[in-house]
Amino acid sequence: MEIVILAVVIAVVVVGAIGGLVVGSRKKKRLPEAKAPSAAPTITAPPAEPHVGDEAETPRDEARRTIEEVDLPVAEPSASAPVVTEEPPAAPPAPEIETPEPTAGRMVRLRARLSRSQNALGKGLLTLLSREHLDEDTWEEIEDTLLTADVGVAPTQELVERLRERVRVLGTRTPDELRALLREELLHLVGTDFDRVVKTESGLETPGIVMVVGVNGTGKTTTTGKLARVLVADGRSVVLGAADTFRAAAADQLQTWGERVGARTVRGPEGGDPASIAFDAVKEGIAEGADVVLIDTAGRLHTKTGLMDELGKVKRVVEKHAPLDEVLLVLDATTGQNGLVQARVFAEVVDITGIVLTKLDGTAKGGIVVAVQRELGVPVKLVGLGEGADDLAPFEPEAFVDALIGD
Repeated sequence: MEIVILAVVIAVVVVGAIGGLVVGSRKKKRLPEAKAPSAAPTITAPPAEPHVGDEAETPRDEARRTIEEVDLPVAEPSASAPVVTEEPPAAPPAPEIETPEPTAGRMVRLRARLSRSQNALGKGLLTLLSREHLDEDTWEEIEDTLLTADVGVAPTQELVERLRERVRVLGTRTPDELRALLREELLHLVGTDFDRVVKTESGLETPGIVMVVGVNGTGKTTTTGKLARVLVADGRSVVLGAADTFRAAAADQLQTWGERVGARTVRGPEGGDPASIAFDAVKEGIAEGADVVLIDTAGRLHTKTGLMDELGKVKRVVEKHAPLDEVLLVLDATTGQNGLVQARVFAEVVDITGIVLTKLDGTAKGGIVVAVQRELGVPVKLVGLGEGADDLAPFEPEAFVDALIGD
């Protein structure tokens, strides 16, 4: 019995001890301090939006004015506001006017350049003629040399016959005698009795009118620009007509050439009527009192009938102002016999009065000068001897033949 009572007492003590520990641990945990109550925050509400029909203020009894009676406020200029003045855009600087090289003796000065590519013909002929025995084979070689240089069949046969006769009469031949003989015969073949002056004086009160024609790719527009330089160098005033409206930038190209020497260019819209532009150019030239009007026409294939007919139309329209003084046909010297076909067709459409041979410095086929003159019966008046602005020269037969046979 005592044992049971003791066990109960022990159990009570144990339970009491456990309970004390739990209470003690709870007392150790600090509760957060209670904050003092603060004042309630002030909330500012946005102003109430006026409702439709609300008025901002109590209406007052005033006399109402019409809109005409209301004076608008006048803005007073601010003393501190700067006055901005817009300056007009600066005009582009005028192109510098160039002074072209004088044309007198220009081809003589360019002879060295010409002879570098041309004297193969002259040297070949001199070598063959210097043989001790001129048999039939040698004369055939001379014929082949001339034909290769695009002299043409008929002129070649004529030259060979004259050379054979003169060599037979001459007998013994020294190099100097052969050179003099060949020079004389080539000059006869090229022709010294042609009038090679570019006609730029009409004899009337109108400017001289020059029309430049040719196929695509012969350097026609460039030749027209260089011809303007030739005329300006000789003291003539020039107006350019950009009647090539089919090739992109042709008018720009011609205008650039003109601006270099102070010549004005008359142009129209791309794809416009060439005859109309040519007509306007002559009209402007008359109004300005210009000495010469140069008309650059569109390059056209000689096989295209419609384009060739249009070229005839340009000529007829221009002649309503005044007759044409020159129709210059531009030919590429490197095209050889094909150039003769082109020349023949152009001559049927317009009356060709002179020939301009371009790229003559880049070919050993200088005989085209002889062939094209024989084909058309008109002289070569100008030759292009390079890419420079002043490399277009009046054709001089003596200088040309001297370049052919070399020094």
